Amino acid sequence: MASMAPTVSGRVPAGVRPQTAAGFLALFRSEITLTFRRTRTIALLGLLAALPVLLGVVVKIETGDMHGGANGPAFIAQVTQNGLFLVFAALAVALPVFLPMTVGVVAGDSIAGEAATGTLRYLLVAPAGRTRLLAAKFLAAMVFCWAATLAVALSALATGAALFPMGSMTLLSGDTVGLGGALLRAVLIAGVVALSLAGLVAIGLFVSTLTGSGIAAMATTVGLVILVQILDSFPQLHAIQPWLFTHQWLTFGDLLRAPMYWTGILQNLGLQALYLAVFGSAAWARFTSRDVTA
Repeated sequence: MASMAPTVSGRVPAGVRPQTAAGFLALFRSEITLTFRRTRTIALLGLLAALPVLLGVVVKIETGDMHGGANGPAFIAQVTQNGLFLVFAALAVALPVFLPMTVGVVAGDSIAGEAATGTLRYLLVAPAGRTRLLAAKFLAAMVFCWAATLAVALSALATGAALFPMGSMTLLSGDTVGLGGALLRAVLIAGVVALSLAGLVAIGLFVSTLTGSGIAAMATTVGLVILVQILDSFPQLHAIQPWLFTHQWLTFGDLLRAPMYWTGILQNLGLQALYLAVFGSAAWARFTSRDVTA
């Protein structure tokens, strides 16, 4: 079987068969490089990193005359008492809107963007290449989810350390844990947040296989996120809300209790797995049968 030639800026090295494990790793590395060398991706990560800084500065200014935040809302008081809590606060602010919008842009453009630039057909010259290409696109988008989550978390950690005291943290349950235990919970929460976006990535990939316009795919994916968030806010729709992929995103707060409460988190991750199975299969069925001419 002929190997894939280096047709698109060295995306797949010459002599590497994409059907082999080494070929898939080369394809995955090329997707990672393509994703993170784009100016758009860097700008999105920069905006996400700026969010905790803005949040921390606003909290610092607003609580400057509140004697440590004692007269402010509990949310603000927790941040001012321990800078590490800014990590959890920033993720809680970013997850409903900012993180899914950036992930929607990357996932929605994954296939449609290649088609729009005319590079997609060059990546599909090898038999059985479509499944592996789709898998590489999904994994690259998930790596972006981790990078985006880390951008928020690390920026919040640095900002919290600069503006507020650090040390033992009082959990939502009233228990106190040391700095090491609090950092461990921050790592766990960042992981849960990143995995919570897996369903959205699958939806974005599916949408991306339906059109040859990257802009249309990105707009549709982001629009779906907004629509689902709106649907999740109406009490009259309580029957379908547990099945919306955004419904249990904020259950990561249960990790800020002692003992940690995993039921809601596992339900959230199970729901993401369901969306991944359904929309991942739909994306595969569409992409493997699609007549790619661009």
